[in-house]
Amino acid sequence: MFLRPQRPTLLFVVLGLLAWTTPATAAQAAPAAQPNIVIILADDLGYGDLGCYGATRVKTPHIDRLARDGRRFTDGHCTSATCTPSRYALMTGRYPWRRPGTQILPGDAALIVDTDRVTLPAMLRRAGYTTGCVGKWHLGLGSGELDWNQEIKPGPLEVGFDYSFIIPATVDRAPCVFVEDHRVANLDPGDPIAVSYVRQVGDEPTGRAHPELLRTKLSHGHDGTIVGGISRIGFMSGGKAARWNDETVADTLAEKAIAFVERSRRPSTSTSTAVKRPFFLYLATHDVHVPRTPHPRFAGRSGCGTRGDVIEEFDDTVGQVLAALERLGVAGDTLVMLSSDNGAVLDDGYADGAVSDLAGHRPSGPLKGGKYSSFEGGTRVPLVVRWPARIEPGVSDALVSQLDWLASLAALVGGEIPSDAGLDSQNQLPAFLGEDPRGRETYVEQALGPPSLTLRSGPWKLIPAAARSKRPEYPPSGASPELFDLRDDLGETSNLASRYPERVEAMQRQLKVIVDAIH
Repeated sequence: MFLRPQRPTLLFVVLGLLAWTTPATAAQAAPAAQPNIVIILADDLGYGDLGCYGATRVKTPHIDRLARDGRRFTDGHCTSATCTPSRYALMTGRYPWRRPGTQILPGDAALIVDTDRVTLPAMLRRAGYTTGCVGKWHLGLGSGELDWNQEIKPGPLEVGFDYSFIIPATVDRAPCVFVEDHRVANLDPGDPIAVSYVRQVGDEPTGRAHPELLRTKLSHGHDGTIVGGISRIGFMSGGKAARWNDETVADTLAEKAIAFVERSRRPSTSTSTAVKRPFFLYLATHDVHVPRTPHPRFAGRSGCGTRGDVIEEFDDTVGQVLAALERLGVAGDTLVMLSSDNGAVLDDGYADGAVSDLAGHRPSGPLKGGKYSSFEGGTRVPLVVRWPARIEPGVSDALVSQLDWLASLAALVGGEIPSDAGLDSQNQLPAFLGEDPRGRETYVEQALGPPSLTLRSGPWKLIPAAARSKRPEYPPSGASPELFDLRDDLGETSNLASRYPERVEAMQRQLKVIVDAIH
């Protein structure tokens, strides 16, 4: 196995020991097994959106059962309070702010994942896994101006997946079609697709010019081409036979995910002995992102408006996948990891009643902030891990991150991590398995818009003066930095910066060292 060289640990001693621990290599934990691996990544699911995290109005029985049977983390994080950056980190084991241009991408953006660097799926494929990607991608496709009527690459297949069925960007962005492997699914060659984020293409109405045609009204933005009665970001024409039905997107993704698992578990026909390779499924759902268009069987069910309805729809998707694993007899030896790409958001461009219809539901639970923000509600998200063959059920307060899935899973399966890959990813396998109660010592969180980096060091949280989200719902509280002790102040209400100036200074230096590291 190719081993990534060990790097020195940097120590800071101010008001006790502050440490920046560097990523661990796969060699530091001998591989125990090669379980099947399923990652389920929700979109905009908040810390308080699930029953197992305290929700009482919205019902999530399948995820709650997953948490009871596995390990629920109370300090689990994505890297960023927005989607594209956090997904980039999950795939690459690299902080997204290290790569210029890693921000919320338009639907026609080029691929931002380097095809010559080892990614999470590439590492697992090299370790013997069959790899599949189903759902929201939003990491770009192609290498320049993209022709949606021809082969679409590079994309998921070029960064380590054997199969992909994806939403190219988001459901509120053009083009509103699925891409299977290298082609738009169900495309009629006689009705070619055109996409632009600069100017209107074709003669289809837009939300800006014809708001009377909308079944979901706008609150801001999202005034491009109208598809299925909903106007999107960007413009498209053609491809009518290939366009998705918003109400059935969740079911389509569940069906494709389950079909991949079924295919991947078939015995090989090339030998007389049944040979089964382990599989890796990355299922990135559309729910609970806008536009929120629940299937009729979920519409109105939650009592908390359409956002509550699509949370319950997401729970159903999880339930379908878990039931398939049980039906196929592989649930006991499958590692399931469930999380979200960022924290909760209510009004995100459509006037869908998300704010007025909460009915007492608290999407971020006890946390301050949500999607886009520098506060914990931006990146502290649900994170549940289940592996019946290895993980004892319970709750963990360890500081863990999706950034560490690359190094941790490599340590588990015996995967190779070259010296130029995943340099921010730490082997936190003992924490994920419930054997280490601490997890990371330090972690950098990212809000919307540079400069936007904050630092966690153990229970301490530093928000530098410049690191405020640009969103109006999370305005800066002043020109001075903010320091919080999350042990006693999970809601980040009491700024302790003036009381502990030495700690502020030390953490600012610590953050600079991490940011300045060459990766």
